[in-house]
Amino acid sequence: MEDSIRNRYEALKMLVVERKAQFDNLIRFIENETTWLTSPASTKYHLCIEGGLLEHSVNVAESMLKIRIALAPEMSVESCVIVSLIHDLGKVGMPGNPQYLINRYTEIQQINGYKPDVPYRFNKDLTYLSVPVRSLYLASKQIDLTEQEVQAIIYHDG
Repeated sequence: MEDSIRNRYEALKMLVVERKAQFDNLIRFIENETTWLTSPASTKYHLCIEGGLLEHSVNVAESMLKIRIALAPEMSVESCVIVSLIHDLGKVGMPGNPQYLINRYTEIQQINGYKPDVPYRFNKDLTYLSVPVRSLYLASKQIDLTEQEVQAIIYHDG
């Protein structure tokens, strides 16, 4: 993980105080038992690179904190950080069964020296859940979320 992203991520984690114990359990779980630190943010679009999901989540959290100041200063900083960091958590898949896999070369691509069309592909062995639903499934085992936080995660995707 790039030092800049790591430092920004660590700074955001420090903003969670009231639910620190639960949040720390969540972070420990996602960092140690999932591909949270290495997953791409997508298969071929934004930040489809190793660690792209974490970078995307950090970017969203920092943006949300700026927007909060202008539009909803009464909103909890802690809530903004938690929701932002875990809004796409479902993209990690499940422990031991990631959602995104490095795309394999087809036989024809390998013979002709072409790269796969997209860097990552979906794991077909993973039971399908939408990203927001899987995000809540994974997170809710570790941290209590408010109705507003659940709504923000479910409806963030349009």
